This record gives sequence, C-alpha cells and structure tokens, in this order.
Amino acid sequence: MWLQVSLLCLSCLILSRQSQAEDRASLHRSNDPTGRCHYTFTVASPQESSCPGSGVKPEMDGVLSRLTLLEALVSRLIAGVDGGTGGTAIESNGEEGLQEAYAQVTGERNQLQQDKERLSRQIQELQRRLGELSQEAESLRQQPCKQTHTSGGAQRESRPASGMYCTSKQIPISFFSTFLSVYSEFFEMKAEVTEVPASHLIPEGNHNFTGCGELLSVGDPVLHRKADSITGKYGVWLQDPEPQGPLYTNKTVWRIDAVGKDVRQLFAYEDMEQFSRGFPMKVLVLPEPVESTGATMYRGSMYYQRKRSRTLIRYDLASESLASRLDLPHAGFHGQHPYSWGGYTDIDLAVDEQGLWAIYSTSKAKGAIVISQLDPESLEVKKSWETNIRKNTVANAFMVCGRLYTVASYTAPNTTINFVFDTATGVGRAVAVPFKNKYRYNSMLDYNHAQRKLYAWDNFHMVTYDIRQGRASHGSS
Repeated sequence: MWLQVSLLCLSCLILSRQSQAEDRASLHRSNDPTGRCHYTFTVASPQESSCPGSGVKPEMDGVLSRLTLLEALVSRLIAGVDGGTGGTAIESNGEEGLQEAYAQVTGERNQLQQDKERLSRQIQELQRRLGELSQEAESLRQQPCKQTHTSGGAQRESRPASGMYCTSKQIPISFFSTFLSVYSEFFEMKAEVTEVPASHLIPEGNHNFTGCGELLSVGDPVLHRKADSITGKYGVWLQDPEPQGPLYTNKTVWRIDAVGKDVRQLFAYEDMEQFSRGFPMKVLVLPEPVESTGATMYRGSMYYQRKRSRTLIRYDLASESLASRLDLPHAGFHGQHPYSWGGYTDIDLAVDEQGLWAIYSTSKAKGAIVISQLDPESLEVKKSWETNIRKNTVANAFMVCGRLYTVASYTAPNTTINFVFDTATGVGRAVAVPFKNKYRYNSMLDYNHAQRKLYAWDNFHMVTYDIRQGRASHGSS
C-alpha cells in the first residue's frame, strides 16, 4: 500500500515537472545564413537562474566598445598634437621671418638716418664754405684789380676804367657741382614730388594774346572731384568769374547735384582744394527747385531755370534771397527742345566776356538754337539771334567771346566742337575742334572767362579743360 502511494506521488511529481518544463519550453524556426530551415527547441532551466559566464559577453562588448572609443580619441589627440606641432613650427618660422625682416628694416632705417645726418653735416659745411667765399668775393669786388700786361718781355700794371672791378680769385666750379649733387641726393631721400598745374602752363602760340578770339583748341580734361552717390550722375559745378563782395570770391566753388525730384541744395566750397576733398563751407537752400544742368554764376548771383517752367531766376548769393525772376519769351521747356542727351536741358544759361546769355529754342524757330543776351539784373532779353543748327542734334553748347560753340557728342570719347555762331556777324559755320568726353556722359559744359577754362560734368566726374584762343580772322569777325 505504501509502495503504491509512493509510486503515485512520484508520478505526480514527474508530471508536474514536465508540465512546468512544457510551460517554459519554446520551439523556434528560422533560416540560417545559407537559407536552410533550422528548428530550435529551448527549455528554461528549473534550477539555474542564469548560466555561468552568461554576463561575460555583454561586459566584453562594453569593454570593446569603450576601447574602440578610447582608440579613436587617442588617434584624434595624436593628430591634434601633430597638427599643433606643425602650426607651432609654422608660427615659429613666421616669427623668425618677421624678426629678420624687422631687423633688416631697422638696419636700413638706421643706415638711412646715418646717411641723412652725414649729408646734413656736408650741407652745413658747404654752406659755411659758400658763405666764406661769398664774403671774400664781395671784398674783392670792392677793390680795383690790377691788370698785368706783357710787352716785349716787360710787365706793367694798369688800373681799369672808373667803375670797373675784378676779382683775382674765382669760386671753383667743382665746389658748386659738389654742392648741387649733395643737395640733390638729400632731397631725393625725402621723395617729394611737386606737380605743376596745367593752368600754369601757357599754350604754345598764345603767349602774348590775352583778348577775345576764336577757339583754336581744347586741352585734355583735368579731374577735380568725383561724385559719390547716384544724385551726382549729372549736375552743375562752376566758379563765379566776376564775384561781388568779400563773402564769396573767385576761388569759391559752387556745386548742384541735379538728380532728384526737388533739387534745391547749392553747395559752396571755400576753394578748389576743399572742393576736391568734399568739405563744403556752406549749403544754401534755393527758393525754387532747379531744372536740369543749365545754371550759371555771374557777379555774385546764381542764374537758373525753375523746374517745369520757362521762368528764369536770379538768386543773390550774399543775401540768400530771390533777386529777380522773369519768363523767357516763347522758350521751350521740360523736354520740348533739349540737347541730344536729354535731361530737360531746354534752357541753358551761359556767361562769357560779353555778359549773360540764354541758349534755347522756340516753336517759331522749330527746334533751331536761339541765342539771347540777357540783362543780368532784370533778366530781360536785350537781343536775340536764330541759328541754323537744331538744338537736339548737339550734345551741349557754351559761349566764348560772343560766339556760340556746340559739341557733337556727349558719349564719344573723342568727338569735336562742330559748329560756331558769331553774334557779331550773325554768321554760323562748321568747325572741327577736337574734344574729349573721357568718362563718356558729358551733361554740362560752361565757360569761365576769368579762368579761361571750360567746366564740365562728365558721368559723376567734375573736370576742367584749358582752352587756347587766337585772333579772329577777318572772315568771321
């Protein structure tokens, strides 16, 4: 009986263990790397919670991962050390090169200083010797010299005529040669260069002629200033040939940037140097807006055309007020009869030796240039002339000695002054005086009879031209 009970219990225990094993057992089916089907039967161990050494592989994997990371870090550090060493070497070489260059420059500077001191001492010594020789020469000039004549082997002395002196000792030429060479060497070290303005050079063939005459030639443009904004694409700049009063002189430079909807600012510069540097001494605000580039200066006033009208305005510079205004009879305006470059240049005011002029056209003249001489005070027309050249076929025009001159092109770098009309005779004719538009957009051209120059505004550039005149021929005077 006991044996049966024991067998029964043992069977139950075995079945229980099998049941637990079945609960924990699992069957897996998967393909191996070659594509063959593998069956895997897995049974959890009832006794061991984990396999001995089962945690070794994860730990090894962690160690290997950290080791790989450490190796990469070491490699980067080694590379950085090498690069830093290379950079240090380069910097070291650069510093050595700079030190060598600095030492060389310092040595050259010291040598130049020594040479300068040596030359200064030589100059002082030569100046001292020159002073001594000058004193000696002056003392000898005060004494009559004795002239020795030889005649038949016998010598005799004679004194010069009254008022004549001579020196028995001459300053050696070698002394002056040495003096000049030292001076030249000394000033070459200073490297100073002085330019002679073109205005100081008198054109060939015009040394004695200072009156009015025909335009013979125009020199190359000389740049004085370049505008630094789009408002300076074109404009007006000039000097008053006959200024009035001490406030503004013939050295004062005036400028108007003519690009804008409401042009009113008039810049005044003390002289050409301040103008070139861009430092105005004053900015005046005009009472009426300016139309285009036809303004001019004369006898302390600015003359200009009011915007979108044929009204002429005289603005007094001293009082900064409107002095007079008047409509130019029948004159076209705001694009009716402009020059070929456009810009609403219908009315162009000009000044020359004979006074104030207006260059324009009318509907009656059908676009041909009309010249009117104006009263500088009231702006009334004194006399008018109608030419036979159409205004929109020429680039610009100016007056010299009562003669109108026109320019053929405003963009061609090498063009000509192609037409002249003499108001004294009422006769016009074609000419061919070379003229240069260096910057290829010449929008303003005026003559200053005091400076005997043409002032122009050429594509942001403010330039002047020297001119040469000759005596008028009988055929055109």
